[in-house]
Amino acid sequence: MNVLNDAIVAVNDFFWSYFLIPLLIILAVYFTIRSGVVQIRLLPEMFRVIRGAPGVAPDGMREISSFQAFAISAASRVGTGNIVGVATAIVLGGPGAIFWMWLMATVLGSAAFVESTLAQLYKVRTATGFRGGPAYYMLHGLGQRWMGALFAVVITVTFSLVFNSVQANSISGAVGTSSDAFGLGGGLLLAVVVGILLTALVALVIFGGVRRIAHVAQALVPLMAVAYILLGLAVVVLNIGEVPRVIGDIFASAFGVREFVSGGVGAAIVQGMRRGMFSNEAGLGSAPNAGATASVSHPAKQGLVQCLGVYFDTLLICSVTAFIVLIGEPEYGTGGGAEVTQTALQGSLGDWSIHALTVILFLLAFTSILGNYYYGESNLMFLAADARYMTYFRWAVLAAVFIGSIAPLTVVWSLADVSMGVMATINLLAIAPLSAVAFRLLADYSRQYRNGLDPQFTLSKMPDLRNVECWGDPAGALPEDVDRSEGTAPADPAESSPRPRGPEDGPEGGGSGDGRPGER
Repeated sequence: MNVLNDAIVAVNDFFWSYFLIPLLIILAVYFTIRSGVVQIRLLPEMFRVIRGAPGVAPDGMREISSFQAFAISAASRVGTGNIVGVATAIVLGGPGAIFWMWLMATVLGSAAFVESTLAQLYKVRTATGFRGGPAYYMLHGLGQRWMGALFAVVITVTFSLVFNSVQANSISGAVGTSSDAFGLGGGLLLAVVVGILLTALVALVIFGGVRRIAHVAQALVPLMAVAYILLGLAVVVLNIGEVPRVIGDIFASAFGVREFVSGGVGAAIVQGMRRGMFSNEAGLGSAPNAGATASVSHPAKQGLVQCLGVYFDTLLICSVTAFIVLIGEPEYGTGGGAEVTQTALQGSLGDWSIHALTVILFLLAFTSILGNYYYGESNLMFLAADARYMTYFRWAVLAAVFIGSIAPLTVVWSLADVSMGVMATINLLAIAPLSAVAFRLLADYSRQYRNGLDPQFTLSKMPDLRNVECWGDPAGALPEDVDRSEGTAPADPAESSPRPRGPEDGPEGGGSGDGRPGER
């Protein structure tokens, strides 16, 4: 088993270091320049549009709001990787890994904007709102159904099954650590009990549909973020004299001024970029599945909100872990893991912080399970899975959660790294040619923004775009200008006349989800 895992890790390291990371950097720099540094230029606008009100779905209930879509993606993004991954990056790459993680997040904001804007444009309507993501813009934007189907299968297996097993394993491990600290012991029996309870909690949510997932995520994501940030602030305040040293170590190690046992600046760059990419998921194609569900008046709005999610994940949550770990002066060159963060917290705040971190890890991992599940559900619908197969899928997710709670998952995690890299490659190859469409939408958004308007979009502005279902009739009226101080809830796209499906459109794929077989 160890030989197999070592082989997988070697292949994975080569793939990420010599192909995927360079590809992502090249495209992210291009997106940044081509968009006029949208991830920084429109930062204030991100905080405004996240408060937008949603429209009304065909079933009469509220659609998913911009903030709820943000919360779903944050639920998946902000997981144990923010605690375990960052700590591992530091002990393997030195403090300088944090600088490269920050830099990677800043540049990758442009990729997050592009992919989520495209997901909004090519989303499809369902009875309860919208659905979309990379599989949908690969089909409708590129006309490559095979590419969308391949992506749908890879993301479903990677996130909904494998990653959910890992998240469940993290919860079980954290509970076991707390149990040992209380002198209650752990072992297989405790893991089984944790697995049963966790599986039951997940079942209560995922059988309730996307609205229930959105409501749970909306409630828990801010709670877990605030709790963890408060822990980090307490560590900083109690060790305020150490902060200048920590900041100095980050920048010194990043540029090779000071060498660490893990290999110096080279290891810092590789670990920082790779772990940062894992953490914020920008460019990987996962967050657009959540971004497409939002009810907004312009596709670029949710692109901006999902860009803000990258900052929320890396510049805020990951930075909290970085300061906690670096103030604790970890031992470099070790294996890393959650115990690094737990040990650092215990040294600053006492034994109680071990149990506080267990609670936070539970919230982080639980909401990640929900977000990961939704990505699989959305992509199975793209593959035209009927209700019976969706039920099988939900049971498979529950089985993965339970098995993950009791099983060692070293090889499974390594395989997930490889499949996630494949998923990212497929997505990047799709958004590279489609980015021109995203930049057209950004130009339209920026023009309205400069004129003090709340940006609105309908397909009548760009009637040459094909296979766009949810943004009105290409021959319809242009949207009315709305003053930005007023804002607006987006008009219900269901009221727009659907475009007839032409023979050149090819197979429908996942369909619109509302039982209209002849429409796009």
